[in-house]
Amino acid sequence: MNANVAEENENTTTAPLRNESTTTAPLRNESTTTAPLWNDTTAPVAARVDALVAAMTLAEKTAQLYGVWVGASDQGDEVAPHQHDMEEAVDLDALLPTGLGQLTRPFGTVPVDPALGALSLARTQTRIAAGNRFGIPALAHDECLAGFSAWGATAYPVPLSWGATFDPDLVGRMAAAIGRDMRSVGVHQGLAPVLDVVRDARWGRVEETIGEDPYLVGTVGTAYVRGLESAGIVATLKHFAGYSASRAGRNLAPSSMGPRERADVLLPPFEMAIREGGARSVMNAYTDTDGVPSAADEDLLTGLLRDTWGFDGTVVADYFAIAFLRTLHGVAADWSGAAGLALEAGVDVELPNVKTYGAPLAEAVAAGRVPEALVDRALRRTLAQKVGLGMLDPDWSPVPAALEGADLDRPEALRGRIDLDGPKNRQLARTIAQEAVVLLSNDGTLPLDRPRRIALIGPNADEPTAVLGCYSFPQHIGVRHPGTPHGIELPTLRDTLAAEFPEAEITLSRGTGIDDGALTGIPEAARVARAADIAVVVLGDRAGLFGRGTSGEGCDAETLALPGAQQQLLDALLDQETPVVAVLLAGRPYALGRAVGECAVIVQSFFPGEEGTHAIAGVLSGRVNPSGRLPVGVPSGPGSQPATYLGARLAHAGPVSNVDPTPAFAFGHGLSYTRFDWTDLTVDEQEAPTDGEFRLAFTVRNTGERSGTEVVQLYLHDPVASVVQPVQRLVGHARVDLEPGEAVRLRATVPADLASFTGRDGRRVVEPGELELRLAASSADHRLVAGVRLTGAARYPDHTRRLRSVIVRDRDRGRPPGAA
Repeated sequence: MNANVAEENENTTTAPLRNESTTTAPLRNESTTTAPLWNDTTAPVAARVDALVAAMTLAEKTAQLYGVWVGASDQGDEVAPHQHDMEEAVDLDALLPTGLGQLTRPFGTVPVDPALGALSLARTQTRIAAGNRFGIPALAHDECLAGFSAWGATAYPVPLSWGATFDPDLVGRMAAAIGRDMRSVGVHQGLAPVLDVVRDARWGRVEETIGEDPYLVGTVGTAYVRGLESAGIVATLKHFAGYSASRAGRNLAPSSMGPRERADVLLPPFEMAIREGGARSVMNAYTDTDGVPSAADEDLLTGLLRDTWGFDGTVVADYFAIAFLRTLHGVAADWSGAAGLALEAGVDVELPNVKTYGAPLAEAVAAGRVPEALVDRALRRTLAQKVGLGMLDPDWSPVPAALEGADLDRPEALRGRIDLDGPKNRQLARTIAQEAVVLLSNDGTLPLDRPRRIALIGPNADEPTAVLGCYSFPQHIGVRHPGTPHGIELPTLRDTLAAEFPEAEITLSRGTGIDDGALTGIPEAARVARAADIAVVVLGDRAGLFGRGTSGEGCDAETLALPGAQQQLLDALLDQETPVVAVLLAGRPYALGRAVGECAVIVQSFFPGEEGTHAIAGVLSGRVNPSGRLPVGVPSGPGSQPATYLGARLAHAGPVSNVDPTPAFAFGHGLSYTRFDWTDLTVDEQEAPTDGEFRLAFTVRNTGERSGTEVVQLYLHDPVASVVQPVQRLVGHARVDLEPGEAVRLRATVPADLASFTGRDGRRVVEPGELELRLAASSADHRLVAGVRLTGAARYPDHTRRLRSVIVRDRDRGRPPGAA
């Protein structure tokens, strides 16, 4: 913190916590007893916004279109501007008289007690509202990718684990809990979910995605949006669009894709989250597609998003993305040029700080280079959002719900008052982690039967943060503050195995590091394994940012080989006679070499959060019957990328290439400790018109000896189409819980719209012809197949088409199992 900032905070810590906007704003209607129209809650939102826009100067308008990156004070003082190597110093005293649009990451910048952070934010909001003529506070946003990114807040499993649950309803409950915590301390907007579809598993941000299938990403992501929005938090869809399709899996690299791949693979999750989820914000992607950066793509941000899909929320810039139009993309000569391009394309708010939408934009408008009408367009959207959040209401208060009734004049008395990691949160985090654990292989070794001697080996065996993704607070922020406690309990797998098997002797050996390549500890690890009844080796990733980890933003991989010397460690253990249980705590799938055929057990967990090791220990003991399914395939070899199950025929194995991309474990794969039979498929109609639907029924029975969950997956195969199609693609899924011997009759309804794709002329089309509907336990395990036919003329559905199928129990036709 610089000296000027420190002095400013010292002089403003006693700002009264009340809304002074209606007593200090000089702008009034002619009657001094009548509140301005923009404060009139009985007036339509548009009228309130129009009145405010008409009263503003250009400087006041542009002030609502940018944010300032701040960090809350751990003493309850006002927030302090955050310095970043891509920003200049910010003078709040100079900015606040014209207003301020957003506060960037007040909680997700430095470690701060939640109650004191809430007080700091409230005091700052009081100052912001009192400092401008209209009494407008700032909208506060923060990260919430795997939980609220605040010190002491619950660290939930990462989105790739959400995908592994195939359980939108559970993810929606988690999002609602995250949203309630954020709203309780004064945050308005959450920068999540990530709806990028995995196209190359080498990309560092795979852990932030929900999976490699657009339907799975769409259904689970939409549930997250609904949950977050239900708590009053503005959900922000990112990254729109094409970020995950970057060349060679490199962060911020150009995206190589044609219009059909964009339309049929990358865009559907965003469309679903907007139409069905009600998301109120979208964040542009960093990348360019065919030479056009997303932040300057008017066809994307206005033509498709708004004019076609009808989105009426705000488009916010990914951090520094507008400046990148000049510095990285080279499509603007200066800051005002970058501002003009982004504003015209449809970017409403510059984040995280003011760089282009401040003085450069105002100067460009004054000079006639940028129409003021574009400023007004973005301003109306941002103000409408603030009106919708109650921020312009006469009774608006800066004091958040969690501090209501507290003595705000005694900051130290507030410390510890707010618990963002309570028992309900932790139980929810554990449930998600349990549903997300994927049992890849099992030769009968699991569940473990009271082992006497356990060799616990590997770099992640006794590492508390091994369960966390790169956007968790400890890995994202805490690592920059050594000595600061994590703020949450993070039991290691050593801790939870000791609790799960209290009679066992557990011997620990690290073997090697995550990525240090050290080999000297491997012989000792092998010796420890030989002396044990079972060897549990815990491998995987370390989450970090920009090369400080093996997974996370800017931590891209050259190959999908396990980092460092972990494969050598694994192979050395397989050379022993002791059965090996491999546990992966990772942010992406890795090729496992000979372990695929030689390991007794392989357990895959994608950064399962603070309760993750409890879930894994439960799976190993049998207390938890695994029900997770792979949201991304596990490759057979380290160099077969990019490859996903959505490939067309030529993308699969064949005689024309010696490279076989067939995965070791396919998308949707996962084992259980019980067995399920699928029988008695019936099809109501073998034919349906191109605007109709197909109705199927089938029976799933638990034929094992314990209760379990089957994950029903429905795939569509289109054998002949006018443009090349994936061999199959997911169009439905449902979790089905069954007791031993229990059977359930399920009914599936599949709209013809789900057979649509982007045709040769660029329009979405449903073509007549033969189809297969494959009811499956994974993309490689089809249990029942229905041949059906679409009849009639080709149909061109628009954006109002049906986006999902429905799978329901026969006794409960209203709501599909696992639906949001």
